[in-house]
Amino acid sequence: MARRPADINGPKFGTGIPFVPLLKTKKKVMNFESFASPAFFTNPYPLYDQIRSAGALLPLGRNIFVTGHFAVIDALLRDRRMGKTYLQSVEARYGEAATQDPVFQALSRTFLMMNPPAHTRLRALLMQAFNRKQVEGLREIVETTTQALLDRIGDKLGDKLGDKLGDNPGDNPGDNPEFDLIADFALPLPVEIICRLLNIPAADGVALGTAASRLASALDLAPLNATQLAAANQAALELEAYFQTVVAQRRAHPGEDLISSLLGAEDDGATLSEAEIISNVILLFVAGHETTSNMIGNSMIALFRAPAELARLKSQLSDATAVSQAVAECLRYDGAVQMVVRTAFEDVTVEDVTVPRGSIVFMLIGAANRDPAVYTDPDRLDLARDATPSLAFGGGIHYCLGTRLATLELESAIAGVLARFPALQPVDLDQLSWHRRNNLRGVETLRVRTR
Repeated sequence: MARRPADINGPKFGTGIPFVPLLKTKKKVMNFESFASPAFFTNPYPLYDQIRSAGALLPLGRNIFVTGHFAVIDALLRDRRMGKTYLQSVEARYGEAATQDPVFQALSRTFLMMNPPAHTRLRALLMQAFNRKQVEGLREIVETTTQALLDRIGDKLGDKLGDKLGDNPGDNPGDNPEFDLIADFALPLPVEIICRLLNIPAADGVALGTAASRLASALDLAPLNATQLAAANQAALELEAYFQTVVAQRRAHPGEDLISSLLGAEDDGATLSEAEIISNVILLFVAGHETTSNMIGNSMIALFRAPAELARLKSQLSDATAVSQAVAECLRYDGAVQMVVRTAFEDVTVEDVTVPRGSIVFMLIGAANRDPAVYTDPDRLDLARDATPSLAFGGGIHYCLGTRLATLELESAIAGVLARFPALQPVDLDQLSWHRRNNLRGVETLRVRTR
């Protein structure tokens, strides 16, 4: 018989993380204020280990559960009885009136927040403009954009094109040029690539990326304060106004860009509305700007902390298979997406546990990707590891539509920066400032030196 988790009385859902103070286990009382502690944001994996060891499905409050087990999360993500309740969660956190706010309305129109049949229709139309064959055709765009950005960094550092960087610093402080890998590379790279896909001026990318970051803050589970929410709403209005103009231009003069493809997408007579196109183009910006940039930073930090693995990768940069395998392992080891949430529309039994109807489940992707039941020595970065299966890009009907583009960007970025700056070193890995977010993991800055 399936085990049915017992309820634990606690505050109602919607007060943000942490919303329940304690979880009792056989060994100790686990304090879930740890989900908001500096130690957690710096390194969430010890807490994930405790959660995973405590059981397959743990109660956090009435009808609220958490799991870090790979098998449970994988099964729940594939189960059609589990789904999204996005606007309901907005109402629980901010009140009913907030569901009409521009930022939440814009996000609610994305396929990411939908359930079938609306999700099925929208994803089918989006896939016409974003399928694997078309994305593979973007490889040249990704690689040329990566190299152009690295060249600009090199020029900024005074390192002329084609020069080889030595391993030994000189006597002049200028011989140790530094830059911020996040601000100078990881953040602008996906934005510039998206600008090329959409055929919009790269000069607009900085403002669009900044607006996308403000909007993306509304995706976090902890409620925003009034100032942050106002900024997110303003960002949504700015992005919608910008892309309304672009959509009107492409409707009048179609091109070979992604927006033109979305305007022409049709599936059994169904098409995308202008509002759906705009919201999902905004989602593309948010996903590219937030997840890909964070993942570039996380990957480089993981490599810097495993010098033998970094040396292995640097010796294999010409081997596309080795680079691809290394990226897959970095995604498993310290992924940008750490948590997803689903609601049970019926009683759901998987892996010998039952999720009662109406319950919310917090699925710790970061914990699942280090589950010792799936991976040998999971807390070790091993670039020779076959990192499949992995939940880095989710699963089920919401499996990330941009997976191939994201992996292309990561492969190009990591191989590119290591090839361009072979002696690249972190300035201080002990002084990293991690974003205080529960669902997305990444650092604010990553200072590096090129020799």
